[in-house]
Amino acid sequence: MPTRNVVLTDHHEKVIEELVRSGRYQNASEVLREGIRLIEKREAAEKAKLEALRAAVTLGATQIDNGEYLEFDEQGLSDFFDSIEAEIDRPVTAPVR
Repeated sequence: MPTRNVVLTDHHEKVIEELVRSGRYQNASEVLREGIRLIEKREAAEKAKLEALRAAVTLGATQIDNGEYLEFDEQGLSDFFDSIEAEIDRPVTAPVR
């Protein structure tokens, strides 16, 4: 396994020492590996979010190009949002059997 020297702040050194002392980790290397795993997980989640956003933008642009959109004037937009609010405020009823 490759070895690397890392410069830590006093705060980070104390955090690592506490985690090892608590027994959650055997040594500083385990703490750092866990930190790297968390970064990898976060990076993967951010990448997935960005890919989903790009796909949504592409879909939206395609829909606009195909004329699949609605145009509203100021009053129409206000009415549209009012209808959404009314739908949200409407009580949910159980289905009739």
